[in-house]
Amino acid sequence: MGAGSSILGADGEWGETSLGDMPESCVAAVLLYLDPPEICQVARLNRAFRGAASADCVWAVKLPANYRYLAALAAAADDEVRGDGDDNDKRFFLAATKKEIYARLCRPTLFDAGRKANQRKCGSKLMFTRCYKFGLLIDCTCCSWDGLIMSSFYSFSYVVSFWYCRFHSVAYLQQIWWLEVDGELEFCFPAGSYSLFFHLHLGRPYRRMGRRLCATEHMHGWDVTPTRFQLSTSDEQQVTSEYYLHLHEQGGWKLYHVGDFVVSNPDEPMKLKFSMMQIDCTHTKGGLCVDSVFIYPKGYKPERANIVCM
Repeated sequence: MGAGSSILGADGEWGETSLGDMPESCVAAVLLYLDPPEICQVARLNRAFRGAASADCVWAVKLPANYRYLAALAAAADDEVRGDGDDNDKRFFLAATKKEIYARLCRPTLFDAGRKANQRKCGSKLMFTRCYKFGLLIDCTCCSWDGLIMSSFYSFSYVVSFWYCRFHSVAYLQQIWWLEVDGELEFCFPAGSYSLFFHLHLGRPYRRMGRRLCATEHMHGWDVTPTRFQLSTSDEQQVTSEYYLHLHEQGGWKLYHVGDFVVSNPDEPMKLKFSMMQIDCTHTKGGLCVDSVFIYPKGYKPERANIVCM
């Protein structure tokens, strides 16, 4: 069936019709079955498709169940960035279309003084249309090393700036006797299952002549005792895992899978507590970069990610 067809007009003469003559309500009913990048593509066909592609009914089903909570979080973060403390962003989200809210949630939202971030990550190809970045929404929440409580004995550590990390800096532990990293997060997750990861790197990454390299002179001690990772939730879910970090030293940054948890009530904030521990004081250890903690929907694998599981 082609884009145009012949019809008999009121005056008895044959005329031409096209996709542009379709009612926007019919077009919107079709767009409900498309992904956001595809909606942006078909919006360029004609005026009817462009109008339907901006309808709230189309984008409402693409938003996560907790989008109001995320929109309020984004509004507060935008106010904090500006530093004026007004309610312009809150008024914006009250008057914004579902498409505009979706576009805002595709950008990272920093909270807790910039130490934590939430982003609806794009899980497929991206489409740039009118300064919007659209993709399939995959919930990603992360906490930087600066938002964690890091304890160690006889530590020689410092902060290293990185150009490709989400928070632009990591903690580098050059030599320590024991290490304990604790963190917590309270967040309204949509109902479902999630996985928590520690983002670590053995060796100190650096760049020379445009190439990414790794200094390994401080790497030692991680092959004697496994490092323990723990996760607990406010509804008494608990997970423990252990890894010998030296077994995964090749390949750059690694996502160490701590465990999974299930969210059944999306309207109630869930509090997570997570930790990384290596407290064998019989030997020193060092050469470890601690970047952040990531939370992804269970089963989701980020692009170019090296995931370590038990």
